Amino acid sequence: MEIAVPHTEAERKIKTATAKRSLLWLGIVSMVMLFAGITSGYIVRQGEGKWLQFALPNLFIVSTLIIIISSATMQWALTAVKKNKLGSMNLALVLTTILGTAFVLFQYLAWKQLVAQGIYFVGSIGDVHTTGTTYIASGNETLEEARSIGNVAASFLYVITGLHVAHLLGGLLALLFVNIKAARRKYSGANFNGLRICATYWHFLTGLWIYLFLFLWYIR
Repeated sequence: MEIAVPHTEAERKIKTATAKRSLLWLGIVSMVMLFAGITSGYIVRQGEGKWLQFALPNLFIVSTLIIIISSATMQWALTAVKKNKLGSMNLALVLTTILGTAFVLFQYLAWKQLVAQGIYFVGSIGDVHTTGTTYIASGNETLEEARSIGNVAASFLYVITGLHVAHLLGGLLALLFVNIKAARRKYSGANFNGLRICATYWHFLTGLWIYLFLFLWYIR
């Protein structure tokens, strides 16, 4: 059995680009399954009771706005390279990288805000010293009686937001690589597959965070 092998440089580039896009979508599907499983587990565990509802940090709203703007600048970069406006592309990529870093910073500050309120990754309900909390009991126990129970809601919050940040850090590394190639003028209107793949992943991370933010905001 003979295997067709691309002979021209153009054919090799097309085959490589197709393979990279396939790997990207495979990774995205895996991430969707991961976060779907975690958020489903969140809902099931909440329904079992012994669950403390608390307000999300307002800094999550700020970080949401930041990542949405970063997605817009990433799309600007993609549009610019298609038109061979390489200067605009470079500027848009730098702005996206700065905004992505700012998103991570604000997530960290939001975690610090949670810790200041006694909401820890591994902690008990009794550690929490903030107003506006609601305890969902599994029986007749009161909030005072449940003080020694683990704060599972907080653990879920840190896992969900932490995993997203971990994947976004991977996106920032990809962005750094794309920035370097862009600075070396490796992209043009006829050759920008790497930038397109990076943009697809970045837009996915933005959409994923919007889903997670709305999920955590409305399902506490």
